[in-house]
Amino acid sequence: MMSTFPTAFMFIFAALATGILPRGSARSIILLITPILAAWQIWNLPFGIFAQVELLGQSLDMMRVDKLSRIFGLIFCLAAFLGNLYAWHVRDLVQQIAALLYAGAAIGAVFAGDLITLFFYWEGTAIASVFLIWARRTEGAYHTGMRYLIIQITSGVILLAGAALLYRETGSITFERMTLGSLGTWLIFISFGIKCAFPLLHNWLQDSYPAATITGTVILSAFTTKLAVYALARGFAGTEILIYIGAIMTLFPIFFAEIENDLRRVLAYSLNNQLGFMVVGIGVGTEMAINGTASHAFAHILYKALLFMSVGAVMLRTGTSKASELGGLCRTMPRTAIFCLVGAASISAFPLFSGFVTKSLIMDETANQHYPIIWAILVFASAGVLSHSGIKIPYFTFFGHDSGLRPKEAPLHMQTAMGLTALLCIVIGVYPDPLYALLPYEVVYHPYTMSHVIGQLQLLCFALLAFVVLMRTGIHPPEIRAVNLDVDWIYRRLAPAIYGVIYTFVVKAFTYCEVSMNNLLQLTIKGLYKLHGPETGVSRMRGVGSMVIWVAILLGFSLASSYL
Repeated sequence: MMSTFPTAFMFIFAALATGILPRGSARSIILLITPILAAWQIWNLPFGIFAQVELLGQSLDMMRVDKLSRIFGLIFCLAAFLGNLYAWHVRDLVQQIAALLYAGAAIGAVFAGDLITLFFYWEGTAIASVFLIWARRTEGAYHTGMRYLIIQITSGVILLAGAALLYRETGSITFERMTLGSLGTWLIFISFGIKCAFPLLHNWLQDSYPAATITGTVILSAFTTKLAVYALARGFAGTEILIYIGAIMTLFPIFFAEIENDLRRVLAYSLNNQLGFMVVGIGVGTEMAINGTASHAFAHILYKALLFMSVGAVMLRTGTSKASELGGLCRTMPRTAIFCLVGAASISAFPLFSGFVTKSLIMDETANQHYPIIWAILVFASAGVLSHSGIKIPYFTFFGHDSGLRPKEAPLHMQTAMGLTALLCIVIGVYPDPLYALLPYEVVYHPYTMSHVIGQLQLLCFALLAFVVLMRTGIHPPEIRAVNLDVDWIYRRLAPAIYGVIYTFVVKAFTYCEVSMNNLLQLTIKGLYKLHGPETGVSRMRGVGSMVIWVAILLGFSLASSYL
């Protein structure tokens, strides 16, 4: 029975139950129990296809379980549990239901065996997640949510169009590996790329995640982009163009993150950077590279959530996440500072932390497959990650200058969520074998070799030294209150300016046409009045004699016409 019951439905039913229950801890308990039950089901399901449904002559595979879908399903359940534990204090029904539906849609998409089922869950993640932004209930959050929703819905529409074209070409809607040989597959690829925040398609991420609620941002960081990573790994593994797209993704966020003052935006740029490593692994496409992508996605969900949690706890206590307004918080928030340092060490790939044992799979396989330039880019990007996330986040928040703020430590449930997440980051880094056992292919890799550890420590020490030199010399960008734009300049500045010019031109043209038509109409009316008015023209009053003459003329004309 459990094998025929889609895991996503657990979250849907839990959301319905949450809406019925009265406000209180019972709702929060449901939010914690549901991902545990879902993870238990996923862990015990055998590999295969289950829960098939016939719709309009097509067989929809709602539960396709294999090693790739299982590892993503498990980490999504774990992320939902930790995120909901972190949000235990939230009594907002909108956020609670949105969190359940969002996680359920993401898990449903992971197990979708066909493109139509994938589409429904794909759009489900968009609709559910936007409420985590709107739940902040500010005008800015409303507009940000609308931009986010438009982009995410557009991604789904493109996916549906691609699926329709692919069905016309092949007669199949099965979600399997594809090649970029047709319009349909290109549309599906672009759809995945939008959700994965490809270059020039990425800025919805930096725009929306920092605009969400404190707890909503933590939940948002786990699902949408990693669902896109899974979809690319499932559908386009070995597509070489992804190697170069991923390399660009690792590079450009570094510079924007360095100058950004809002620490949640820094983490959003860092998220984009880490996605690049996964996309490179998918592009390389070997078994080891796909293992690296899956394991790095697993580890990334944890340490990125941990960093968002720590910054969110600071924001809860201080009301701000601006680096220019923070500093010295380790005095009164020491445990949050420690958790943040664990997340920073993990994302920077310090030995004995999770990022070290996952990112290296991708980097080593990139070198083994003879992509030396891409490997060098990944090395540079790794150093950049240490600077903007490994150092900048904890330094400007908990150390650095003293802001004078003395907030209380984070609430106990937030500390518990951060503590569990930090523990997982350390356990995975120290003993990666259980994670490696979950990966899609057999892993024959030993991260803790002398050369690998020494090489990584050299890179990290160099990045640390570079940061110190930049700070001492004053070259490092100062933390100032500012709004930094990148691609969103197009729709925040350029598009409104163009719209303003076009609007002004159209209004003036319409006004000119309206005035011209009005003048022409007035002239026409005057001309007609002159010709047919009651006092002038052919319609004026005439005498009886004149009328007799005109009747005689018309009668003569008629007789002449009849005679001829």
